Amino acid sequence: MEASFWKGKLTDIEEAMASLSLGRASVLTASAGGRSVYMAEYGDKQDFGRQANYSSACGARAPSKYADKGEDARPVLLIVGGVHGGELEGIVGVMNLIRLLETGEDYRGRRHDYLYDNAGRFRLLLIPCMNPDGRARLPVDSLIGVPYEQFVYYMQGSWKDGSLCRWPDCKAVHPIKEASAFLGSYFNDDGVNMMHDNFFAPMAKESAALLGLADREAVDFHMTLHGGADTAVHFPWIPYLPVDVKRRQQAFNLRMAEAHRVHGLPFDVVEQMVQDGESYPYPSFNLTTAVHHVCGGLSMTYESNMGIDGPGHRFTPDEILDCHFLLFEQMFRFALEERAKA
Repeated sequence: MEASFWKGKLTDIEEAMASLSLGRASVLTASAGGRSVYMAEYGDKQDFGRQANYSSACGARAPSKYADKGEDARPVLLIVGGVHGGELEGIVGVMNLIRLLETGEDYRGRRHDYLYDNAGRFRLLLIPCMNPDGRARLPVDSLIGVPYEQFVYYMQGSWKDGSLCRWPDCKAVHPIKEASAFLGSYFNDDGVNMMHDNFFAPMAKESAALLGLADREAVDFHMTLHGGADTAVHFPWIPYLPVDVKRRQQAFNLRMAEAHRVHGLPFDVVEQMVQDGESYPYPSFNLTTAVHHVCGGLSMTYESNMGIDGPGHRFTPDEILDCHFLLFEQMFRFALEERAKA
């Protein structure tokens, strides 16, 4: 695939970070393999008068002791691409958002005036690739049109006997490094899948750094960007959240469904977002859940179509990026509406 706007290489990220003029580039942490995890920041960090961590503040029945957000506070949005380094779509989406914030246009030369005009109302924390180790391991720069079996190899890798390491069995050994013949791009160089780290004693410093960032910044809305193979765009159910939080997430879920309907793009509504099941094995407490529990903000997983050659949907590169810009705009609108209600 040749598309000049498809900026998903680690060198693309480095070049973009070096050229920021309106935002500030920083390195959140180094990966297990010693690679930089870059972040672009827009808007100044705010002082919310913190007196306790989020859990303790909730225990005191006074969440404002964690973050006292008055009417003048700007919503803090954290958007993270590439937790699974081979899922390039989120990397490309964040890179194009940064380009828009810097120039008024994405890498296609298209304007998104609502985003550009309202960006100053937020504190924006944008991480193009949380897992540069996995991205470095992926030998291609696009998965558009890649056959399904090849896609599985690139994402989850192979076991010692040469058989494909498929989802969800790729989570049955963790860290997976010593059991793998080819370590797929899901994992950092230590074989850790950050989505299923031990968040009470993180194995990956990348996981610890992301949770620390969400905590320090008292994030209002976190979105981790993933690739959902040949599925329609959707938000997976996030368990272990307060009912009110799940209701707010479901409201955003339905909002996104309508935005996709208007634009003629496939979207699946996951109805389980409000009702927890009671089946065993119980659902995992994953990275998306953990972010909520350190900062109290909405925390969601976005699954993009990847354009692979599978039996389901196959989006074009433009459609993939269009969907991400729908997401970013609806995040802005939703966060401002929630702040106005507070």
